[in-house]
Amino acid sequence: MPINYRKHGNGNWEYRIKYVDPFTGKRREKSKRGFNSKSEARFAAQEMEHKLLTNYEMTNHNLLLKDFLDEWLSEYKKDSVRKNTFELHKRNIKKHIIPYFQNLKLKELKPIIYQKFLNHLYDQGYSKRTREIVHGTLFGAMDKAYHLEKIERNPCQGAVIKGENKRKDIKFIESADIPTFLEQAYKYGYMHWIFFKVMIETGMRKGEAAALQWKDVDLKEKTISINKTLDFQAESKEQLFGDTKTYNSKRVITIRQSLANDLTFHLRQQNQNKTALNQLYHHDLDLVLCRKDGNFIPKSTLFNSFSRILKRSNLPQLPVHSLRHTHAVLLLEAGNDMKYIQERLGHGSMQITSDVYSHISKRIEKESIDRFDDHMNKIST
Repeated sequence: MPINYRKHGNGNWEYRIKYVDPFTGKRREKSKRGFNSKSEARFAAQEMEHKLLTNYEMTNHNLLLKDFLDEWLSEYKKDSVRKNTFELHKRNIKKHIIPYFQNLKLKELKPIIYQKFLNHLYDQGYSKRTREIVHGTLFGAMDKAYHLEKIERNPCQGAVIKGENKRKDIKFIESADIPTFLEQAYKYGYMHWIFFKVMIETGMRKGEAAALQWKDVDLKEKTISINKTLDFQAESKEQLFGDTKTYNSKRVITIRQSLANDLTFHLRQQNQNKTALNQLYHHDLDLVLCRKDGNFIPKSTLFNSFSRILKRSNLPQLPVHSLRHTHAVLLLEAGNDMKYIQERLGHGSMQITSDVYSHISKRIEKESIDRFDDHMNKIST
């Protein structure tokens, strides 16, 4: 690949590289001027020669951002990250990134354009956490593009995500209201009662509870192994069970004797259903919390029943996930520390647990000191 250098009358240097386009077979020439010295021009020419030798210019000239993101998902993320993570990246790209950038070329994504995208999400009212997650997707994709030498730098580097992380007040059922809720749940339907009671007693996510199999339950030792989650949108039984939300979500927890007794009774009930339905029962799923025929409970059924039970209990409307928070608050009220709660809930770090439940902990602490104050005042009088 011949390179020529030329000095112009104004003292500036220029390089010219002659090469053959590997796709068209035609002879082409690449040149640039404005260098202060020949050595400076030579250094720049060597960089360009490397790019041409690796087909940088030809292969990336018209590559669209959306096409590269599709390649990134299929070639570098699929089957190399957890299913939940893959779906998150896929959703960010489909919902946020492609609708905004549309047919923008990969090489045209510059830092200022990317910053405008983040600001656009801010103007649309998305939380800082949501914007951080979207940023993580595109940053990772552009980092791969950089290492593949498809772009000269990562345009997401140095971007600013506006605003502060707003603390979301967690929603949960007050401990005094739990008996009423469970009573109404039992009246509504045994299947819903056992499902929601297990969530309150264990702090499992709804997908973890729905995926619970009898092989994960040791009634003698009173332990439950949480090692998977159920994909409510799965198209086949083979796709029904997926990884837990994070690696830390895999855990073994201890349950109360009371819940172990409930599950022992529940197993007897299920065995009667298995005998009655025989081949119609979904024996292969081995689910603990399921319909009478052994099939999983649809997400819409869980949401609708939970909403109706709350209404019958004269409680405000809450998401099903609030039962996980309810369990955490019960643990705090019982005097458990954040480390224990972190491990029981399967959080990646104690910081996550503290961030979510610190204000609840402070509320409980204040109530405790108020009771102590009342007690001391009675002693003093």
